[in-house]
Amino acid sequence: MVDNKPLSKTQLIAELAKKSNLDKKQADAVLVALAEIAYSEAKRAGKFTLPGFGILKLVNRPARTARNPATGATVQVPAKTVVKMTMSKAAKEAITSAQ
Repeated sequence: MVDNKPLSKTQLIAELAKKSNLDKKQADAVLVALAEIAYSEAKRAGKFTLPGFGILKLVNRPARTARNPATGATVQVPAKTVVKMTMSKAAKEAITSAQ
């Protein structure tokens, strides 16, 4: 039977520790530090690239008119900044290639 559940944070840290010859505490620290760097760089520069994985980008969405699906009423959605993730070509090929 194939388990299709994604890795939990604990499982991810265990895998990272095993593959990088670190203990679990060190692997957790690396994961936390990477997330902190990604957040601060994306906020500061509007973009963060993780080579071989993808790019986090801040994108400005303009204001728009939308429709409430329950009532059909027109609603104004204000402009906002969102975070988008674009996968690298290497990641796309590694994930979607025939297994």
